[in-house]
Amino acid sequence: MSDALPMSQRSIDDLPGHWLLARLGKRVLRPGGRELTDRLITAARPTGADVIELAPGLGKTAQLLLEQKPASYRGVDEDAEAVTLSSAAVGSAGTVTEGKAQATGLDAASADVVFGEAMLTMQGQKGKDAIVAEAHRLLRDGGRYAIHELCLEPDTLDDDAKTEIRQALARSIKVNARPLTTEEWSDLLISHGFEIESVQHNGMELLKPRRNLADEGVRGVATIAVNLLRNPGARKRVLGMREVFNRYSDNLAAIAIVARKKADDEQA
Repeated sequence: MSDALPMSQRSIDDLPGHWLLARLGKRVLRPGGRELTDRLITAARPTGADVIELAPGLGKTAQLLLEQKPASYRGVDEDAEAVTLSSAAVGSAGTVTEGKAQATGLDAASADVVFGEAMLTMQGQKGKDAIVAEAHRLLRDGGRYAIHELCLEPDTLDDDAKTEIRQALARSIKVNARPLTTEEWSDLLISHGFEIESVQHNGMELLKPRRNLADEGVRGVATIAVNLLRNPGARKRVLGMREVFNRYSDNLAAIAIVARKKADDEQA
């Protein structure tokens, strides 16, 4: 599979899980659902702020952020199709450009809030460090970095169990997902000069009927169901993803963290 091949041209078997669900009509693709995104936005306080969103994807969160009347909105996504989709969602209220989350090319200290959802989980340690460092660079002192990611529970989960879960996720969603525990997510942010302001959790119920009704509505769920019936290959993959999520339900959750960039004179 070539990484250069557009998502719209990839086969069902090769599509990353979130793009597979998007092709089927799912629009809310965050592990904690719309509910946790709403809570994270409230905690991040974007009203009147200069906001940068990393990997806005379909633009659903961008629309929610714009409802809060930020001073400005800028999205950066490395996928050209995602840039097109999120640009359409944002319209004239903001700007979305193509670029990498770990090297956006945007000015340092140009944001009060940096927002990123369901992206760090998909990175190895090196990638996580690079993206968090870039968020730190983009923020002004006192600015807030808001993340919404997949979380492993409990903090005491042993390394063998973590490896088993990560391998099962990678096989089912076709992405080398590496979720962290709550303590590990917090430590990652702290190691890059942030202090934790808030930590919230929600169930990892991405494929459960109740969550989908809440996130997509009756019409959206009906669209997804029809598309699954029409596409046996996609149905097989979604059922496989659901089986993995259910098998490890006691150890998978969604986490939302807001971390504040400490000024130089606050660094230990």
